[in-house]
Amino acid sequence: MRIVLIGQAAFGVKVLEKLLEEDEEVVAVYAPPDRGSRLDPLKEAAVAKEIQVFQPKTYKDDQVFAAYQQLEPDLTILAFVTDIIPAEYFQFPTEGAICYHPSLLPLHRGASAINWAIIKGRSKTGLTVFWPDGGIDTGPILLQKEVEIGPDDTTGSIYFNHLFPMGVDAMLESVDLIKAGKAPKFPQPEEGATYEPPCSDRVAAINWKKSAQDVYNLVRGCDPQPGAYSYWQGEKIRFYGGRLVQESTEKVPGTVVEVGPDGFQIAVEGGRLAVGKVRPETAGKVEASAFASEKGLKVGDRFSETA
Repeated sequence: MRIVLIGQAAFGVKVLEKLLEEDEEVVAVYAPPDRGSRLDPLKEAAVAKEIQVFQPKTYKDDQVFAAYQQLEPDLTILAFVTDIIPAEYFQFPTEGAICYHPSLLPLHRGASAINWAIIKGRSKTGLTVFWPDGGIDTGPILLQKEVEIGPDDTTGSIYFNHLFPMGVDAMLESVDLIKAGKAPKFPQPEEGATYEPPCSDRVAAINWKKSAQDVYNLVRGCDPQPGAYSYWQGEKIRFYGGRLVQESTEKVPGTVVEVGPDGFQIAVEGGRLAVGKVRPETAGKVEASAFASEKGLKVGDRFSETA
């Protein structure tokens, strides 16, 4: 079966490696354009295996699609794709196309599915391999797998510990089902479907008026990217390595109530937010205790929602 792989980064690399280990015929790889001297890892892996690489700036160019047609793919696999790809790329291969998405579709369609599952306080999430149809994470479902979200899980821990390795295996399982003629196409229900915007600074600002759990969910949902943030002395400070301490305080939410060797704690409605690491605007990520010592952060200082 002639396979075209469209993807990027470490996930795309691992899917490519697994396909080749299974002696699948990968006839071409599509990766993002180079950024100066910085090459996408998927491109590097494909070049090392002497697989033809395409890096279109847009998939809406007729010549780009014509070159794709000449590859005569039986199946196209989308492994971590952020570009907008027209439906004709999914309709042309004889077996169609499959796409990996890190949520239990139709929940959390969009580019930041893992972030939003945690921000929304869900106790479970998962992955979906589906047949894309040109919509935003729409199309029939081939298979799904669930993952429990622990009370202290972050977007990073859920992805790297669970959804990344499970996703690679799910893509290979899907290929096997397609080859055996046993791959289902279950329509996605529209009832209960959700779509959220990218988890950027537009949603990462901490509202100290919200409950302790809501604040904590935002912090861990934005960890490692983009980093939930608040302002101290006019500077945007991002929080990582958070922990919710079930110890009430009468201090106004946003007030620093403890500074120690493990970081600092901030009053929230009904508890305390313990912060392990921070990233100021003017520096990289550092231990919260080192930041407090260097900058003079002390008990009684307030984080605010605006600069």
